[in-house]
Amino acid sequence: MLKKPTDKTNLPSRYVTEGPARAPHRSYFYAMGLGDEEIHQPFVGVATCWNEAAPCNIALNRQAQAVKLGVKQGNGTPREFTTITVTDGIAMGHEGMRSSLASREAIADTVELTMRGHCYDALVGLAGCDKSLPGMMMAMIRLNTPSVFIYGGSILPGRAPTGADIPAEYANRDLTVQDMFEAVGRHQAGDLSDSALDVLERVACPSAGACGGQFTANTMACVSEAIGLALPNSAGAPAPYESRDQYSIASGQAVMHLIEKNIRARDIVTRKSLENAARVVACTGGSTNAGLHLPAMAHEAGIDFDLEDVCDIFRDTPYFVDLKPGGQYVAKDLYEAGGVPVVMKELRKAGLIHEDCITATGRTIGEEIDAVSLEADGKVIYPIDAPLTKTGGVVGLKGNLAPEGAIVKVAGMATQEQNFTGPARVFECEEDAFEAVQKREYKEGEVLVIRNEGPSGGPGMREMLATTAALSGQGMGKKVALITDGRFSGATRGFCVGHVGPEAAHGGPIGMLKDGDVITLDAVAGTISVDLTDEELAARKADWKGPRETIYASGSLWKYAQLVGSTRLGAVTHPGAKMERHIYMDI
Repeated sequence: MLKKPTDKTNLPSRYVTEGPARAPHRSYFYAMGLGDEEIHQPFVGVATCWNEAAPCNIALNRQAQAVKLGVKQGNGTPREFTTITVTDGIAMGHEGMRSSLASREAIADTVELTMRGHCYDALVGLAGCDKSLPGMMMAMIRLNTPSVFIYGGSILPGRAPTGADIPAEYANRDLTVQDMFEAVGRHQAGDLSDSALDVLERVACPSAGACGGQFTANTMACVSEAIGLALPNSAGAPAPYESRDQYSIASGQAVMHLIEKNIRARDIVTRKSLENAARVVACTGGSTNAGLHLPAMAHEAGIDFDLEDVCDIFRDTPYFVDLKPGGQYVAKDLYEAGGVPVVMKELRKAGLIHEDCITATGRTIGEEIDAVSLEADGKVIYPIDAPLTKTGGVVGLKGNLAPEGAIVKVAGMATQEQNFTGPARVFECEEDAFEAVQKREYKEGEVLVIRNEGPSGGPGMREMLATTAALSGQGMGKKVALITDGRFSGATRGFCVGHVGPEAAHGGPIGMLKDGDVITLDAVAGTISVDLTDEELAARKADWKGPRETIYASGSLWKYAQLVGSTRLGAVTHPGAKMERHIYMDI
């Protein structure tokens, strides 16, 4: 017996399933094995970033099947599709990293185009690596469909075997890909043998899933819960855990509930929920990349929420979750300690959470926190009244060297380590800096400057993990500082300032620096300055020859460089919701 047909009067899929004029369209659905019942139910896009590029994405295809079961149980018709991913761990340290941030826009654009082209009524998005998480959530907000996000899960930590010539500091502790990047620096310094490096690279990443520390993927996974687009605690379970299937099924069921209640992505993503998300980034010592992705997500909703707004929240949020790279633990440990719900419960104790924000469950954040029985364990999650530090693990900087702001991760840094003054050593790109670090052609006390790596000038705003990890591996991570108009990996540690704006290609002061200029960084006061007068900076700008030429004069990176805006606003490539004249769900 057929159920009563769904009323599709206000659903986009009516354009492809209803009425005599849609007979050709329906013939395609019959060709794929759909029956009358499925054709006239709501159509739910199940989008994944599955590929064989890296372990981050390899489990997403299987998880999508569980999502589809949930959609079917909720009387919906799932339509699976895939989009691209560029995985930072593979792209890191070479020209491939230019594709990383640009891939965020490509993911959002391709999900939008697929949804629009096929008139799907709702979206469940699965993502596993750094840029795919914000890219997928940006598409949800842009389309303003009923939407549920689900993270593919983190990788399990690695372990080094005992014996051989593995240094003692690698024994009996969790390993992540961060350790491998830093091991390269140790190997170059002669402190790690060829055989030890060979063993470590085989054990550091033992399963499917995204990098295990509070790097960008896990940071944005925490954001997905805190902002309300993901089901509570769904971000925490590692990729190999069978419980991921249960979260996936529940996400499929949840999106059908959102369709019924007409709860859309922009009902969930509000100014208040963005502030909640920024709180969770700060208190977990999350990636500086959140300072780029949260403004981009806000842009899709037409909300003013830029890097400075994010940093204001970072500044007055205690840091109380002890995660790598600044701390000791990995995502699996946070999950086993209760995950994001317990973290938000601690934030609520200090009055730092907006409890009235709606979530993908249809309930409010406050109602979800009410259901949390666990308390902070004092090991992974400290009580908020006894934090690791009183301010967030990520802070913003501003001054005559970065009028549009910059950002630095201070999680794990002692207060006395958060001030640095030294002469500039200027490099025109990351390769030049990495080569100098490899050859030890720098001095203790210097501020290494890597410019022409911004969104437009790079193009692509590369991450500098290869260079920063090499410095750490050489034991110099605390003896020099580094600033760039590019980005840093969530795995970066040390006094490394990114997102310096305006970027060099846009005539920012970072493009005017010369070797020997004295730079002062103060993460406590939130300042970044160069010892030059306004007149001296203006004179140098008058002599500036313009942006450095790049080899990217055609193709997707050229297009990205022409369109991308400032880092402060999220490095976005279109006018955003403020300029839209229609909303997809209302076509």
